[in-house]
Amino acid sequence: MPTPTLTFTDPVGPADAATLVLGHSLGTSAALWADVVPLLAQSLHVVCWELPGHGQSPSAEHAFTIGDLSDAIMEHLDARGVSRFFYAGVSIGGTVGLDLALRYSDRVAAAAIVSAGASVDSRVAWAERAASVRANGTDSLAAGSLQRWFAPSTRELHPDRVNRMLLALGYTDDESYARACEALADYDATARLAQVAPPVLALWGEHDQLVPEQRSVQIARGVRRGSVQCVPNAAHAGPLEQPETVAGELTAFFGLVLRGAVAGRGDDM
Repeated sequence: MPTPTLTFTDPVGPADAATLVLGHSLGTSAALWADVVPLLAQSLHVVCWELPGHGQSPSAEHAFTIGDLSDAIMEHLDARGVSRFFYAGVSIGGTVGLDLALRYSDRVAAAAIVSAGASVDSRVAWAERAASVRANGTDSLAAGSLQRWFAPSTRELHPDRVNRMLLALGYTDDESYARACEALADYDATARLAQVAPPVLALWGEHDQLVPEQRSVQIARGVRRGSVQCVPNAAHAGPLEQPETVAGELTAFFGLVLRGAVAGRGDDM
């Protein structure tokens, strides 16, 4: 089965800096990172990718797995001549980051896993979500997503950011969303966490009910070199809700790797 077709944004930041690849969450787009990218691009060469049927990516023509998404990212980086890179991803984008760190440990210098677990909490629930979206469309998810994605303070203080993401959800291709749900349901790296060699930062949102603290702690404790941090006043959309905080955590983490303070072969970047 061919790897899915993904769209990548034009890189921003110093051309001679370390490459950072960013992945977004299910039902959103690269716009999730819009307020973070300019901050990260002060010291890193930043590129975002988009899921099939999300943002500018074409709809998925076939079923795909988390591993297929990882492979598609690697094909793109190979074509660009990127040998080693940093990665940060939210939700399913974070799950892809965990898979990259597991399967391409010689290429991933470090990974930040944001609001994502090593597996989903219920495979049945995600299969049901896929079926519901096929029947009713992504528009049917808006009300629930409003409550689950954003902290109360985000909904109150930043309605423009909230509306931006809910619009992206409505524009998401129904079948591609459903297939992404099925990819998540089929992925479980829990038993393989100890095989993850690159340094990993697990970030969780203070008000995240979808992926609560213990899921991030499980990753940080399970991998060989893990750490965990909370993003205050955020739920499941940390980069959109608290862009300065998320940018600060990522810049500090990747900076430590580059300086060799966290063993991650940063001198090879």
